[in-house]
Amino acid sequence: MKFEGKKVIVTGGSRGIGRSIVESFAREGAEVAFVYHSNEKAAQDVISVLAAEGFDKITAHQCDVSKKDQVDELVEKLVEQWGRIDILVNNAGIVKDGLLATMDEEAWSSVISTNLDSVFYFCRAVTRPMMSQRSGRVINMSSVAAEFPNSGQANYAASKGGIQGLTRCMATELGRRGVTVNAVAPGFVETDMTEAVRNAAESQIKKQIPCRRLGKPEDISQAVLFFASDEAGYVTGQILAVDGGLTLGGI
Repeated sequence: MKFEGKKVIVTGGSRGIGRSIVESFAREGAEVAFVYHSNEKAAQDVISVLAAEGFDKITAHQCDVSKKDQVDELVEKLVEQWGRIDILVNNAGIVKDGLLATMDEEAWSSVISTNLDSVFYFCRAVTRPMMSQRSGRVINMSSVAAEFPNSGQANYAASKGGIQGLTRCMATELGRRGVTVNAVAPGFVETDMTEAVRNAAESQIKKQIPCRRLGKPEDISQAVLFFASDEAGYVTGQILAVDGGLTLGGI
């Protein structure tokens, strides 16, 4: 299996894209610690499904990813337990859409804290172990909204744009130590987060996508696995749009 013995952290791993990422790594032989915020039932379901398939090196960890101390404590515990961190996938994220003119500070700060600050905290926490072992893969989850936002997405677009800048800067700093840093930017994907938009305008959205379908979580997780693989060892600082051609325009 491609990731046999690799030690992987995935944030936001209990549902949607994150769950698919966890399952994909597990089925390729990795040992995965995934982070969830509050839905313990969903987290345990991931573990149960994988255990039934014979993959039992999967653990769930409750953590508020916007809290530095909780992030540092978790990563320190995993480094002590595993001795190394091979792959980090920053997937945790929320949306609180609203027009900028009426957006309150909580809607802004909670999205920035969860989507962007958490990436900084986890990246910083794994940097020393990865630099010491002179190897590592970091994959951050951005969005096509970073460059092509819809109205009402000021907080979300800002957080995802920040992730792209952070990804590129980290890549320049860590490449000489054998650590690659890349980002995946999904388009419209069939998840709980996009349910409201899909219910309101799914048929119209599909008309804007050259592939004429919405993405599935598996479409995104396979891109993540590529960036995490040995085959991507000479790829760093890249933002890969996985959007069915949505951002090509002119469709």
